[in-house]
Amino acid sequence: MCLMQKNLFELGDADPANEVFEDLLRVPGLRIERIVSTGQVSPPGFWYEQDWDEWVLVLQGQARLEIESQGEAVVLNPGDHRWLPRGCRHRVAYTAPDPTIWLAVHRYPDAAD
Repeated sequence: MCLMQKNLFELGDADPANEVFEDLLRVPGLRIERIVSTGQVSPPGFWYEQDWDEWVLVLQGQARLEIESQGEAVVLNPGDHRWLPRGCRHRVAYTAPDPTIWLAVHRYPDAAD
Protein backbone atom coordinates (compact mmCIF):
# COMPACT_ATOMS: atom_id res chain seq x y z
CA MET A 1 0.00 0.00 0.00
CA CYS A 2 1.36 3.45 -0.92
CA LEU A 3 0.98 6.19 1.67
CA MET A 4 -0.04 9.78 1.14
CA GLN A 5 2.78 12.25 0.49
CA LYS A 6 3.39 14.88 3.19
CA ASN A 7 5.77 17.78 3.74
CA LEU A 8 7.92 17.80 6.92
CA PHE A 9 7.64 21.59 7.23
CA GLU A 10 3.85 21.82 6.85
CA LEU A 11 2.41 22.39 10.31
CA GLY A 12 -1.31 22.42 9.53
CA ASP A 13 -3.44 23.20 12.58
CA ALA A 14 -0.71 22.55 15.15
CA ASP A 15 -1.48 23.94 18.60
CA PRO A 16 1.58 25.89 19.83
CA ALA A 17 0.70 25.01 23.44
CA ASN A 18 1.29 21.30 22.78
CA GLU A 19 4.25 19.38 21.44
CA VAL A 20 3.27 17.22 18.44
CA PHE A 21 4.61 13.70 17.86
CA GLU A 22 3.76 12.16 14.48
CA ASP A 23 4.87 8.76 13.20
CA LEU A 24 5.98 9.04 9.58
CA LEU A 25 6.99 5.40 9.24
CA ARG A 26 6.66 2.40 11.52
CA VAL A 27 7.97 -0.99 10.46
CA PRO A 28 9.36 -3.85 12.55
CA GLY A 29 12.49 -2.64 14.32
CA LEU A 30 12.27 0.97 13.07
CA ARG A 31 10.15 4.07 13.67
CA ILE A 32 10.62 7.49 12.06
CA GLU A 33 8.89 10.33 13.85
CA ARG A 34 8.43 14.05 13.32
CA ILE A 35 8.35 16.14 16.48
CA VAL A 36 7.18 19.76 16.51
CA SER A 37 8.22 21.63 19.66
CA THR A 38 7.22 25.17 20.52
CA GLY A 39 9.27 25.86 23.62
CA GLN A 40 8.58 22.57 25.42
CA VAL A 41 11.32 21.00 27.54
CA SER A 42 11.71 17.91 29.72
CA PRO A 43 10.21 18.28 33.19
CA PRO A 44 12.69 19.27 35.93
CA GLY A 45 14.73 16.26 37.05
CA PHE A 46 13.34 14.01 34.28
CA TRP A 47 15.79 12.03 32.13
CA TYR A 48 15.00 9.87 29.11
CA GLU A 49 16.68 6.47 29.41
CA GLN A 50 15.36 4.43 26.50
CA ASP A 51 15.68 0.72 25.71
CA TRP A 52 16.30 1.56 22.03
CA ASP A 53 18.68 3.66 19.92
CA GLU A 54 17.59 7.06 18.67
CA TRP A 55 19.03 9.44 16.07
CA VAL A 56 17.66 12.98 16.15
CA LEU A 57 18.01 15.76 13.57
CA VAL A 58 16.85 19.36 13.95
CA LEU A 59 15.32 20.50 10.67
CA GLN A 60 14.16 23.94 11.82
CA GLY A 61 14.56 25.98 14.99
CA GLN A 62 16.99 25.15 17.75
CA ALA A 63 17.21 22.70 20.63
CA ARG A 64 19.52 22.05 23.53
CA LEU A 65 20.05 18.53 24.84
CA GLU A 66 21.65 17.66 28.13
CA ILE A 67 23.53 14.36 28.01
CA GLU A 68 24.14 13.10 31.54
CA SER A 69 27.55 11.56 30.76
CA GLN A 70 28.84 14.80 29.18
CA GLY A 71 27.87 17.27 31.88
CA GLU A 72 27.20 20.10 29.43
CA ALA A 73 24.41 20.92 27.02
CA VAL A 74 24.64 20.17 23.30
CA VAL A 75 23.11 22.84 21.05
CA LEU A 76 21.41 21.57 17.89
CA ASN A 77 20.80 24.03 15.05
CA PRO A 78 19.16 23.22 11.69
CA GLY A 79 21.06 20.34 10.13
CA ASP A 80 22.68 19.23 13.40
CA HIS A 81 22.06 15.65 14.47
CA ARG A 82 22.89 13.44 17.41
CA TRP A 83 23.06 9.68 18.03
CA LEU A 84 21.58 8.61 21.37
CA PRO A 85 22.39 4.94 21.94
CA ARG A 86 20.18 2.79 24.11
CA GLY A 87 20.58 3.69 27.79
CA CYS A 88 22.01 7.18 27.11
CA ARG A 89 20.41 9.41 29.75
CA HIS A 90 19.37 12.68 28.15
CA ARG A 91 16.84 15.47 28.48
CA VAL A 92 15.59 18.36 26.38
CA ALA A 93 16.67 21.61 28.08
CA TYR A 94 15.44 24.06 25.42
CA THR A 95 13.48 24.24 22.18
CA ALA A 96 12.92 27.41 20.17
CA PRO A 97 9.27 28.49 20.17
CA ASP A 98 9.10 29.41 16.47
CA PRO A 99 8.80 26.18 16.15
CA THR A 100 11.52 23.54 16.35
CA ILE A 101 10.97 20.64 13.95
CA TRP A 102 12.83 17.41 14.70
CA LEU A 103 13.20 14.16 12.81
CA ALA A 104 13.73 11.21 15.14
CA VAL A 105 14.69 7.71 14.00
CA HIS A 106 14.14 5.01 16.62
CA ARG A 107 15.90 1.66 16.13
CA TYR A 108 14.67 -1.34 18.07
CA PRO A 109 17.44 -3.94 17.66
CA ASP A 110 15.60 -6.58 19.69
CA ALA A 111 12.34 -6.32 17.74
CA ALA A 112 10.94 -9.82 17.25
CA ASP A 113 8.50 -9.00 14.46
